Amino acid sequence: MECDIFYQTHPPFTGVGDRCSPNEVAAATAAQFSILGMTTTLCGTLNLFVAGWVAKRFGPKFSLLIQTFVPAIRAGTQILGVIAGGQAGIVIFQCTQLIAIIGGPAGYVLIVNIMASDVVESSRRTSVFGKLQGCIMLGQGMPPVGGMIGDAFGVQRPFEVAFLCFLFATLYVKIALPHITPEATVDSNNTVDGRATGFFAPLKILLPQRVRLQSGRIVKHYGVLFLCFGVFLGVLATDYAPFMIQMYATAEFDFNQAENGWLMSGWAIMRSIFLLFIFPYIITLGLRWFTSRQPNKDINCEEHASEIPDQPQDFETPIGVQEDDEPVPAGATYPGASHLEFDLFFLRWSLVIDGLLTTIAAFATHRWHIYLAAFLLPLGSGSAPAAKGVITDMCSPSQRADALNAVTLVENTARLATQGFFGFLFAFLAGAGQAYLTFFCNVAIALLAMGILLLSHFPSRGSKVVENEDVTNAASTTEGIAETLS
Repeated sequence: MECDIFYQTHPPFTGVGDRCSPNEVAAATAAQFSILGMTTTLCGTLNLFVAGWVAKRFGPKFSLLIQTFVPAIRAGTQILGVIAGGQAGIVIFQCTQLIAIIGGPAGYVLIVNIMASDVVESSRRTSVFGKLQGCIMLGQGMPPVGGMIGDAFGVQRPFEVAFLCFLFATLYVKIALPHITPEATVDSNNTVDGRATGFFAPLKILLPQRVRLQSGRIVKHYGVLFLCFGVFLGVLATDYAPFMIQMYATAEFDFNQAENGWLMSGWAIMRSIFLLFIFPYIITLGLRWFTSRQPNKDINCEEHASEIPDQPQDFETPIGVQEDDEPVPAGATYPGASHLEFDLFFLRWSLVIDGLLTTIAAFATHRWHIYLAAFLLPLGSGSAPAAKGVITDMCSPSQRADALNAVTLVENTARLATQGFFGFLFAFLAGAGQAYLTFFCNVAIALLAMGILLLSHFPSRGSKVVENEDVTNAASTTEGIAETLS
């Protein structure tokens, strides 16, 4: 499209080669791609709030239907942009980004994770999150197919194929996926006047939690806060690595656009294979090994120690003020299950391994070394599904959807930050002839992320996450007991 605009004010191209090769066209195209990338990230972040709110208000399946059908409308609108061409086509393409606020890739990835967390038991969530991400990476590894379709049948055909794929996905969601009620996603204690938790509720997940210990005492817990901070640094360190390898290959080994396309396609497919088949196997074996290193202990031994109660909640409730038993609301309890600790253990070290594998590109001296780096880099994947598995176990079941939304928001924010930070750093070091040093900066930030994650841990065994309402009720009950005893 920029090529068409350029030749509206310049003489027709008469040279040899691609008519869109002039530097002015390349610069204008790069600027439009930059704008497109920023608006995609921004609209995708807003889409997370919309998708999460709809899931809590009307159910995950209804939200997923929106997240797959609205992109079909977007693809159809982009077809009109291709037909229009020129400046009008560019404006149409940029405006279609606003449609992604209602429904888009960020939203349906979040919703499928929410649905998986509701139907899969806790010990299998991390593996399932990894498989879902592997399916996504498999789709990202197919851009060469779109390019071949465009070369063979015209630039409009890939958008038409995308339009049909989204319609098929919507039909599949409607027919095949189970219905999950909104009540299963949001606990009744988290509604106000019959409405679901607030639109920006995922941001509250980042605040310190209140945890009730076995003794009844309520304390603040910062595990989720340190977890999200560590995930932010981890994504900052590792997410831009594939693009840096691509830029490094172009600058040092003269890779052309087609070679870079196949390089990134191979990386995405290799990562999907790892997450679909190898990652679940690693989680299973690692869990067995981690369990064998921690023999069963009597977790209640400390509770049997004799002590004189010195807090009102430690006294038994007098018979006269006892109430009928009521069902205990569901909450995140921590019985000391080994898979919880192993997921956190895996998350810490996967960031280190990912960072170390990134440095392979820094030692490349031949073109095939770049392909080797792209082949080995996916073997350090798994931190994203592990982070989702950890945060869903740290939060109560009623907060699970907001927890997944929160960690996805953190990842999106980190992706936006890493594009600016490492893009500038790579350009600066490349200008000094030392672009390879950028990969060592990745390792340094990955090690810092692991250090932050060492501060994140699960609450003590037998403790439980409590909501604000529970804290208020507990305080009222304690005051009532104290008055009765006095």
